Amino acid sequence: MSLLLSPVKIGQIALSHRVVMAPLTRSRADRPGDLPGDLMLEYYTQRASAGGLIIAEGTPVSSSGRGWLGAPGMFTDAQVAGWRRVVTAVKARGGHMFAQLWHTGRSSHVSVTEGSAPVSASVNPDYWLDPAHLTSTPGGWVQPSPHRALELAEIASIIADYRQAAIRAMAAGFDGVEVHAANGYLIDQFLQDGSNKRTDRYGGSVENRARLLLDVVEALVSVWGSGRVAVRVGPSGHWNGMSDSDPGALFDHVAARLNEFDLAYLHIIEPRVAGNIVTEAGQGPIASERLRKIFAGTIIAAGGFEPETAEAILQAGHADLVAFGRHFISNPDLPERIRLGQPLSPYDRDTFYTFDARGYSDYPAYTPPVLALHSEKAMA
Repeated sequence: MSLLLSPVKIGQIALSHRVVMAPLTRSRADRPGDLPGDLMLEYYTQRASAGGLIIAEGTPVSSSGRGWLGAPGMFTDAQVAGWRRVVTAVKARGGHMFAQLWHTGRSSHVSVTEGSAPVSASVNPDYWLDPAHLTSTPGGWVQPSPHRALELAEIASIIADYRQAAIRAMAAGFDGVEVHAANGYLIDQFLQDGSNKRTDRYGGSVENRARLLLDVVEALVSVWGSGRVAVRVGPSGHWNGMSDSDPGALFDHVAARLNEFDLAYLHIIEPRVAGNIVTEAGQGPIASERLRKIFAGTIIAAGGFEPETAEAILQAGHADLVAFGRHFISNPDLPERIRLGQPLSPYDRDTFYTFDARGYSDYPAYTPPVLALHSEKAMA
């Protein structure tokens, strides 16, 4: 794994390897308050590595942006204090950490937004009426509540929420922030014309539909400066009911415009995955290959990678780093396992979104057989 385990820079940060922990919603924040607590502290500390990058799980920028029970927030002082403990622990192990800023938009329910209707680019009744779309609430997994379209005058307050969350992430000690613009959440709902039917300056052309993302990025760069802001996109992604009439033209335009901001990286989810499931087995990483021709900065590829295929995309030059999700869940020491060429522990999907330590912080690090044998003898 000559490239996967080699040094690289993202913006102003020097990393010692290219094995990135992807942002993973895990529902383990302390409630009430959506607070990063002791369980999250243990989980992230386990997965920190010297010179490695962790992208924290999706973190709502406001109470109205919530859409997932147990997701930690970035909109109160108590949440910032909880994140500060986590980031401090990761850095104590030599790691680096970006906060992923998130607004779920229409993919939400009034029980987690303090009673306010979810918002989106436009009203799409087919979305909340489709039983395939579910969101996590205090009452279990239910269909999203009916949403409403954001008024033009309200969009400035959404951008302000992102900016304030960026300020809070800086106070928590993060190394930078990533905008979640994928997976059918609010910014993706503005990007793709299957959900965006607006006729104002935020709808219609690809230039207009990309405007909210670019406005948010500009606001975050005003807080963090160059090389500390990143964006995650999901070209041709269909998760959460997304679709676009010409995704190639849309995301080519997005990648070209993002060149203006001196980003830390562009994080690209391959369309062969939907949520946490590979839906197109055998399909190669086509989105990263395409956008590499347009985006001039650092690229992190994500979605269905194994160590061998991660090495291959780096060797091909279509990405600079690779984000692992499922494998980081069950292998807290994933970079070291890859370095040693050891088999990876299997993950348990049934515990991805539960609320306790099972399937979260109880996966053991790799123990070499000779050490395991000595340990057994010592206990005998």
